[in-house]
Amino acid sequence: MREIKEHYSLESILELINSGDKICYSPHILQRINESVQALEDYLQEGKPAVYGVNTGFGSLQNVRIPDNELEELQRNLLITHAAGTGNALNSGIVKTMLLLKIINIGKGYSAVRAEVAERLIWHYNNDWIPVVHEQGSLGASGDLAPLSEMCLSLLGLGTLEHPVFGAISAENVLLENGLKPIPLKQKEALALINGTQFMLAHALQVTAAATSILDRLHTMAALSADVWLCRQDPFRLELHRIRPHTGQKQAAENMLQLLKQSPMQTLPRPAVQDPYSFRCIPQVHGASIDALNHCFSVWETELNSVTDNPTVFAEEKVVLSGGNFHGQPLALTLDYAAMALAELANISERRTYLLISGQRDLPAFLATKPGTDSGYMIAQYTAASIVSKNKQLCTPASVDSIVSSNGQEDHVSMGANAAVKALQVAKNVQDVLSIEWLCANQALSFRQGKTFPEAENMRMKLGQDEHTQVPMHELISRSKLSLFGR
Repeated sequence: MREIKEHYSLESILELINSGDKICYSPHILQRINESVQALEDYLQEGKPAVYGVNTGFGSLQNVRIPDNELEELQRNLLITHAAGTGNALNSGIVKTMLLLKIINIGKGYSAVRAEVAERLIWHYNNDWIPVVHEQGSLGASGDLAPLSEMCLSLLGLGTLEHPVFGAISAENVLLENGLKPIPLKQKEALALINGTQFMLAHALQVTAAATSILDRLHTMAALSADVWLCRQDPFRLELHRIRPHTGQKQAAENMLQLLKQSPMQTLPRPAVQDPYSFRCIPQVHGASIDALNHCFSVWETELNSVTDNPTVFAEEKVVLSGGNFHGQPLALTLDYAAMALAELANISERRTYLLISGQRDLPAFLATKPGTDSGYMIAQYTAASIVSKNKQLCTPASVDSIVSSNGQEDHVSMGANAAVKALQVAKNVQDVLSIEWLCANQALSFRQGKTFPEAENMRMKLGQDEHTQVPMHELISRSKLSLFGR
């Protein structure tokens, strides 16, 4: 059992998510939660001005004052009416991450959500009873309203829960079977549960994991391609990058140079004075994406440790403030940026794949043993080309769009949820494109009758590449992805 921490890095939150460990609040966090609840009760009892969403309606109904005897009904109705998602059901792993992020957010002590409500979310997390949540519905402002409402319906005994062993069962039956009762929500609680950026951020964390795996293998893969295509080392020499010292560019050049220096094939004659850009400009292209992704990671880590619901209860100051911390613009912009940065890694990879199968530099056309009778890796490159074109479509930025909602009250939205879904799809697509390059580079190596640098040789053993005419190409691509990314 792990206690929720005060601060998380992206690395530590991903480690917690992947560990499968159960979680709980520390006594200090529970005290902070209780103080927040008491502060809101004291504020309301003092007859202070109306508090948005606590004793008023929502959105453009903000000026409708709600009687005290209808406050619980207000919160119940909020969850039911806002659970309006549609489209594909989210992967349960993403929803479980959303639960974790909401639990962490409540633990900051600014949300006035009772501990018993938060503990029920923890019960769902710990016991893998994960709400069914749909992909479409959030505008990325006012929080991820629709998906978070669906995530929290089970507090009322509504909605559907999914378990990895028992499958999908109604929340009502799951609660009955576990001796639990629905929890009536008090003032502000439903609003605090559904205001927030947890849908967007859960996707950003998935993008982080995928992007990190890509960056970990990127230069091993590219260096193998450069090695088997008999590329020059000059473009990777550190003198060049000392005079244009972008951090990612220097890192990429150093990685490429160090790997290639270890290859016996570097003693072979170089067939060209200059190599095409997809090889020669690896430091500049890969490096720019590295820097862009590191910027995105920094923004997402700040968001991870932020409070994003509204209104916010400041117990020490004895004030309740209504603001806009639920607005997803920081995530929307960086999710778009990350998608573009990742897509560029696939764009340049596909060009290297094309050169590997192009029949140049003493390699057979399409890397086939009998070109003509055997099409070799011709259609594997088609697949890569198809994917990079799809990525270009997905990289149309969502964050430059907005649409007026709630009768004009919510007149600028981030569209960060759409950016999140697109960015995650791009990240997965990039892994596929890189896997095709890795497959082709290994096939090219088999025609060189030599060895490459040790790191690639070790990874090559995991690939277990068979004669490509004996195994369907899609299976070889899957094996290549497994050897690169471990899944």
